[in-house]
Amino acid sequence: MPNNIPPVTANDPASAFQRLLTVLDTLRTQCPWDKKQTMETLRHLTIEETYELSDAILEGDLDEVKKELGDVMMHLVFYARIASETNDFTIIDVLNSVCDKLISRHPHIYGDVEVQDENDVKRNWEQLKLKEGNKSVLSGVPAGLPSLVKASRIQEKARGVGFDWDNKEQVWEKVEEELQEFKDEYNVADNAAIDIEKAEAEFGDLLFSLINYARFININPENALEKTNKKFIKRFQYLETKAKENGKALNDMTLAEMDIYWNEAKSLK
Repeated sequence: MPNNIPPVTANDPASAFQRLLTVLDTLRTQCPWDKKQTMETLRHLTIEETYELSDAILEGDLDEVKKELGDVMMHLVFYARIASETNDFTIIDVLNSVCDKLISRHPHIYGDVEVQDENDVKRNWEQLKLKEGNKSVLSGVPAGLPSLVKASRIQEKARGVGFDWDNKEQVWEKVEEELQEFKDEYNVADNAAIDIEKAEAEFGDLLFSLINYARFININPENALEKTNKKFIKRFQYLETKAKENGKALNDMTLAEMDIYWNEAKSLK
């Protein structure tokens, strides 16, 4: 084969993974771009690839999911390759480490612990993490997560150790309470008297309680909001297209005129 291209091996995961390692090693030693990369330069690209994978999942495009999984996998191998050059760790260390962790965190599979349901599994997981040295149940929530995702993860972590409401009705009461407190901040005669900082805090409490309610009814708030984002973009772009087809500029249209196209867009699947 030209340039010693490693062959494809069908139905053999180990050989396919080794093929990726071989390709990455070759690129790292021969490609000018790959030679220059560091963990820091790859970081933002990895985040981008992860979001692209997330988009493909939400779109239900499995062919694109497959491609994006490959991109993410390549990045993970690349980090390990860079670390091996300084003798910090290798891909073997990475794989064995995650296997050891999974075995340790699943004593109901690899030990004699009994569980009744997934909630027992989550509680055991958090307890084991504390025994492993985590100072707080919440220490496993990355500081850099987007706020919506972070709120959801915080609540899941707290639930894992039993800090949670008993039922969804209680959570909804909290939502209504937070909504009223937010509204009260704006229920003043003089808009200039509004305490924006306090109103912002109340709005944050309202969002946090809504995310909590979503968790109780098994809705992923990040997925829900992103689907709404996509829906709005699709409808707004339809509005732009229709306006252009009729020789109109959005800036010159009234809201009532734009609503005609918007409602058309809503009627489309």
